[in-house]
Amino acid sequence: MAALGVPRAVAQTASPATNVLTIDAAAPPAPPETGWLEMGSDTAGRSPGGSTLSVNSRYLVMDGKPWLPAMGEFHFSRCPRRFWEEELLKMKAGGVSIVSTYIFWIHHEEVEGRFDWSGERDLRAFVRLCNRLGLCVYPRIGPWAHGEARNGGLPDWLLAKGPTRVDDSTFLFHVRRLYNEIGKQLVGLLWKEGGPVIGVQIENEYSNRGPGGGEAYLLTLKRMAIDAGLDVPLYTITGWDNAVLPPRAFIPVYGGYPDEAWSGSRGELPPDPQGVFQFHVGTPVGTAGITHGAMGPAPREAESRYPNFTAELGGGMEDTYHRRVVIAPDDIAAMAVSALGSGVNLLGYYMFHGGTNPDGALTTLEESQETGYPNDVPVKSYDFQAPLGEFGEMTASFRALKPIHQFINDFGGDLALTRAVLPDRVPSGPHDTSTIRVSARVRANSGFLFINNYLRHYPLPAQPGVQIRVRLSSGVLAVPGSPCSVPAQSSFIWPFNLDMRGALLEYATAQPLARLSARADEYYFFTASPFPDAEFVFVSSTYRSLRALSGSLTRSGERTIVRGVMPSRSDAIVVTAGNGTIVHIVLLSRQDACNSWKARLGGHDRMLISAADLFWDSDTIHLRSREPGGMACEVFPDFDGVPRSASRLRGLGRDGIFARYAIRVTPSRLSVSAREVRPPGVVPPVAMGPYYDWRKCAVARAPDDSTFASAGLWRLALPGSLPPGVAGLFLRIDYAGDVARLFRGARLLDDNFFNGTAWEIGLDRLPGGAPALDLEILPLRADAPVYIPASLWPDFHGAAQIASIRSVSLVPEYEAAIAVAGAHKTSGGTQ
Repeated sequence: MAALGVPRAVAQTASPATNVLTIDAAAPPAPPETGWLEMGSDTAGRSPGGSTLSVNSRYLVMDGKPWLPAMGEFHFSRCPRRFWEEELLKMKAGGVSIVSTYIFWIHHEEVEGRFDWSGERDLRAFVRLCNRLGLCVYPRIGPWAHGEARNGGLPDWLLAKGPTRVDDSTFLFHVRRLYNEIGKQLVGLLWKEGGPVIGVQIENEYSNRGPGGGEAYLLTLKRMAIDAGLDVPLYTITGWDNAVLPPRAFIPVYGGYPDEAWSGSRGELPPDPQGVFQFHVGTPVGTAGITHGAMGPAPREAESRYPNFTAELGGGMEDTYHRRVVIAPDDIAAMAVSALGSGVNLLGYYMFHGGTNPDGALTTLEESQETGYPNDVPVKSYDFQAPLGEFGEMTASFRALKPIHQFINDFGGDLALTRAVLPDRVPSGPHDTSTIRVSARVRANSGFLFINNYLRHYPLPAQPGVQIRVRLSSGVLAVPGSPCSVPAQSSFIWPFNLDMRGALLEYATAQPLARLSARADEYYFFTASPFPDAEFVFVSSTYRSLRALSGSLTRSGERTIVRGVMPSRSDAIVVTAGNGTIVHIVLLSRQDACNSWKARLGGHDRMLISAADLFWDSDTIHLRSREPGGMACEVFPDFDGVPRSASRLRGLGRDGIFARYAIRVTPSRLSVSAREVRPPGVVPPVAMGPYYDWRKCAVARAPDDSTFASAGLWRLALPGSLPPGVAGLFLRIDYAGDVARLFRGARLLDDNFFNGTAWEIGLDRLPGGAPALDLEILPLRADAPVYIPASLWPDFHGAAQIASIRSVSLVPEYEAAIAVAGAHKTSGGTQ
């Protein structure tokens, strides 16, 4: 797996300068424009405590400072309420600052006149919880939401009344009722009231310019939202798919996905345009004709007055029946690097947390071809292969994104002020796999270089002899000083002219990760390639002393060069800046970077390293692991005294500047049996759905309930209770077939479209009842007109269909907690 967000194998050995690019950033950028956008009222952006939030033509401003946050989509109505707090803490641990959430109308008023804001549908309780946990909230209030919900979230009874999504009196009457209900739920929770709600998205994917549509309809919705009490600092609308955009009244937000589950193709799609650095909006993804361009051609004059925000960078992809893609962590992380390098100043993901559709009172609640939509998705599962899975699993994508989020959380204020600049040589398009993909974000003489040499399904070759020459007002800066080789399928960020509390880092061939204060010293954490050859170059006149505790140090004129820095958990370089501040540089390995967490604990910022899944509240660290030996954590600065925890906690000394702790966990042996009740029958040929002009084909239709009479049926016997120390239990089903469904009695609990990977279900998240579960597996026909990655297509051994269980197992997730004392101590230097 390639390293993303962390440079992999960037060889610092000198090679001929065969790949030199020049970036001309000498001209100063125009200042951002303020006052043109018309958002909420004059008071919408000021809280009772005096905190302010506003936006200009380039970035968000929080309390007078530029703010570049990560935003992640999490649907509260698709998650059991008792797990909300845990899942929100996980999002926060992943570097997310804003929780965006659709409010699906059909989830709250499935029956006309009966609004349901209870249980997992309790919007008010969810937003209040976000507020307590220090997370901002961005409701997406529709009325049409999509989100692969039935009718895009519109109730069936509403469709029966007449036209929707237009300026129709009956429709708008009911929309006003919905907005008023949402307004009641959010009373006292808006930013201006001291709450976490910073903005509202109106409608979604709206391009209707016909009678009753267009700008007038959207402006009517905004007025209705404000009349309902939703007076907020930000109003956004999705900007793709030839979107309608009333000038000044909304900020368009964009997105991009690594694949297209809606495409009718049964093969790999063309190269993804999201991997090419471009500016602003309007690039269609692939062949589906649906625009999801986070990046695009140079902005038109009007577009340059809007900030470059995203709301739907694909955190994964929901499988459809006809196209079952498998997303790799690098597919997601590379896209985030490309978005930042293209000038994005709000890094918003859809989804960041998967979920499960609630049960409907009248119908199931998923998108389907039966309801006139172009795709069939699972009835229950909305896992989306998201960084946090359907049952709260911290996936490999979560760890790949976390270093990027830690970077923007600590350096995003600097990054927001920059402008994106392309080099003199750029790829001719997504299909150009020979030209290296580079961008810079520059302000005055400092900034960051973005290199994305990764492409899904079309591996980009290594790029030898790379040197980037940035033309600044102060002169030309060559990075690196000696040309290097950028490896295949890698993506990373390098800083240049970074002010490190007075000491000037001219450049580094390592990616900034985080910074924190410990006593009077400053610590900067970077991530490195697997090769021990990172290079740090300082301007000599900006420091009093410099010690290289790793690598070799040379001086050349006004430059001090430290080469061959080894990744470790110790100080690599210690610099005393000209103002007397002591700056420590720690270069972590890629693995340590993905396992690192910056946390506010006991009143102090700390860096943690743990292979366990980790989240925290103000004074307690929660560790989760499927490995009983994986309950370990390293922390800097160390706790003051022994943390309050069970006697199982052991101190294991130090590794560099980090103190090591582990908690003993007793392994549990849990078993499940699967007894065949009904063998699979013969399934009919797969039916095809309607033809769509934009897709230029019909696609396979999901089987109806009657087809499942041919499904194989297995009875699963599970343990009745969890042993001590086990927080959760995952049922892992490795099978081959078409569709699998899990029942307790007659109640469908979850379902899965087979894509070649094992299916995992978090048993603690399922509705309670008897321990026995029924598993149905519908056979997959060898001639099924569906896409599954070729490498994962099952071997039919000459048979016409397949429905088999390879294995069924129970995977316990162990849990431990460390209660943190308030004060801290620091070792200082390398140990």
